[in-house]
Amino acid sequence: MIGFYDYTVVLTYIGFASGVTGIFCASMKHLRLAVFFLALSGLCDMFDGKIARTKKDRTEDEKSFGIQIDSLCDMVCFGVLPIVICFKLGMRHIYSMAILVLYGLAGVIRLGYFNVMETKRQQETDENRKYYQGLPITSMAIALPIFFVVSPFFPDHRAFLAILHVLVAAVGALFVTDIRIRKLW
Repeated sequence: MIGFYDYTVVLTYIGFASGVTGIFCASMKHLRLAVFFLALSGLCDMFDGKIARTKKDRTEDEKSFGIQIDSLCDMVCFGVLPIVICFKLGMRHIYSMAILVLYGLAGVIRLGYFNVMETKRQQETDENRKYYQGLPITSMAIALPIFFVVSPFFPDHRAFLAILHVLVAAVGALFVTDIRIRKLW
């Protein structure tokens, strides 16, 4: 079998499985469960890199594979899953779909750029990254669940949808905005 299957990528794979399960749930309009799996994917992503760095004898191929597989899984979990959730929540107008497409595109661009810069950074230094450039795509695993939890406080569905549109557009725009964000852990 091709690929790497040691403990350094297991959490990434679990996060991916959670993201796909969330897509299934959202597709069947089990939106609370879908949001739960989005948050669970975020939790897995929070620790996968930390776990991978515990293996000190990783080859360059293993490191490169880890960067690539993490971003591919991130696109499913924090790109596609939120798009499906938001579509099922009511972002179905042409302008809504345009926002969702641009959100997804910004996520792909952000992850591709991160991969290039992270590979370059790892060739230059062994120290851990202290800042992100642009908002990490995983931030939607925090933003959307929080929004979902506070949504009962909105007076009507139109207000909920309007704020959801702004949230998705703003988060997507921040993926590709040249800002430095301090890494928390």
